[in-house]
Amino acid sequence: MDEFMKAALAEAQTGMDEGGVPIGSVLVHQGRIIGRGHNRRVQQGSAILHGEMDALENAGRQPAHVYRESVLYTTLSPCPMCTGAILLYGIPRVIIGENQSFLGEEALLQSRGVQIEVLQNDACIDLMRRFMEARPDVWNEDIGES
Repeated sequence: MDEFMKAALAEAQTGMDEGGVPIGSVLVHQGRIIGRGHNRRVQQGSAILHGEMDALENAGRQPAHVYRESVLYTTLSPCPMCTGAILLYGIPRVIIGENQSFLGEEALLQSRGVQIEVLQNDACIDLMRRFMEARPDVWNEDIGES
């Protein structure tokens, strides 16, 4: 696992430690993390603070070319909302820790030219599995199934 996925996984663990959904993300530009975040819906009572959205928010306002030159790392396949943000900002590449727990809008991203790489990382899979078993109510709320 490279340093950027390790950073995203550390964010996911922070989310779990805070009582939230363990999904983490980092935005990398020219080999440097410019934004990091984790799902904070539970902690902040937010409808939109998924890991990817939090990382984008924490990157701050960037010139358009920065997004177009960046890579987004996320521990879980992006949902429709996060996919929309990826497309809106023109992020060309997304590295996904795993998509076994949840398969997001990878096909849409690929159809729009975004390069996707899915790692099926055991640590990402295990963290989500443990969370989903422990907190099915929160997981189902977050993905809209309850």
